[in-house]
Amino acid sequence: MADFHNDDPYCALDEETQLQKGDESDSDFEDDYESSKSQNDTTAVEFRNGKDMQGIPWERLSHTRDNYRETRLKQYKNYEDLSPSHEMIDKECLAVDKGKTFYDFQLNTRIVNSTIVHFQLRNLLWATSKNDVYLVQNYSLMHWSALSRKEKEVLNVAKPVVPTLKRPGLLTQSLSRVQISSMVVKDNIMVAGGFQGELICKYLDHPGAAFCTKLTTHENAITNAVDIYCNPSGSMRIMAANNDAQIRVFDAECFACLSQFGFDWSVNSTSVSPDGKLVAVLGDSVDCLIADVQSGKVAANLEGHVDYSFSSAWHPDGRILATGNQDTTCRLWDIRNPSRSLAVLKGNMGAIRGLKFTSDGQFLGMQEAADFVHVFDVESGYVKCQEIDLFGEIAGISFSPDSESLFVGIADRTYGSLLEFNRKHYNPYLDSFY
Repeated sequence: MADFHNDDPYCALDEETQLQKGDESDSDFEDDYESSKSQNDTTAVEFRNGKDMQGIPWERLSHTRDNYRETRLKQYKNYEDLSPSHEMIDKECLAVDKGKTFYDFQLNTRIVNSTIVHFQLRNLLWATSKNDVYLVQNYSLMHWSALSRKEKEVLNVAKPVVPTLKRPGLLTQSLSRVQISSMVVKDNIMVAGGFQGELICKYLDHPGAAFCTKLTTHENAITNAVDIYCNPSGSMRIMAANNDAQIRVFDAECFACLSQFGFDWSVNSTSVSPDGKLVAVLGDSVDCLIADVQSGKVAANLEGHVDYSFSSAWHPDGRILATGNQDTTCRLWDIRNPSRSLAVLKGNMGAIRGLKFTSDGQFLGMQEAADFVHVFDVESGYVKCQEIDLFGEIAGISFSPDSESLFVGIADRTYGSLLEFNRKHYNPYLDSFY
């Protein structure tokens, strides 16, 4: 992974449209943003009546939305480490019907605005229910309540983070100002990774951080990915992957480091299979590895991507793995026959930086670095898709645990927001009647 820090790597809305990412005071239409944030929300009713989903006032601009989309597609430059040939990639990709609607737009609120500290890392959003979303905003971990439409600070990492859990032999330490690079929330545990190799663990029902430490003193120490999972015996574990090419596994109750595995390249993403036995290991390599969680021994090498990978997700059945790459594709693998990918899904313009399956296994969400989120119908063989078209850097996507809601975090100084979509249900009786 590139050792690069930039809060604003790309500009989704350029100066010609007068929506540049500068200080908000430079904007030609301030919308009284600070004094009346809630007025900048876009509701489902307003959207159906013609308001832009993100609240962008295209009627005041010199370009239409369609014209700007066309320009954006032509001018956007996807970051690549290996500059692969895309002609061969395109030949493998599925032909997809993108005109479906599986999730209806519900709300866009600009009260919360995710903050990206590394342009390749986009796991900064997590939904624990259809009404509760956690995200990284500046130097704070925030909770957004869809019921009350309010935000609440959960942990401020701009201040020194002092662990509250004290046990003999526990390798914990206080941390100074932390720039959060990755996060995950499961049950009552929130885990965040830092730009300087930090790891912070917090119980949601207790104030402060329960455990925090610096995982490595390596000069390029970014905690690229964190994961929470249950091992085969049912014990909860925390996994951290770093730019020092190491994976570390912690007990989620006592926070003791249980194991550590090394690889030949920086590890950018890990995801543990639903049964807790296997882990997908992706990073600064064209190959993706399947390793044993207990020993770290590599069981399979998935070959097909042509650049570095940054995201992965397991289908709930534990047989299908999705991997996202800077070559602008997501590959699907059946781990029972890993010699070649089952299918290849193509993004519109950027790297695939986030992947999530719904808990019922019916949909796969695929997040590009900017502008596009794709929701694929699994039962159709991934050939039916909903394409969510927006403008801005995407900080993360998350389905609610019941699969009823989809949340998308947008990082932008003026139009940064949280978008909420609700699952669309069809009534077979009414369909047959009409």
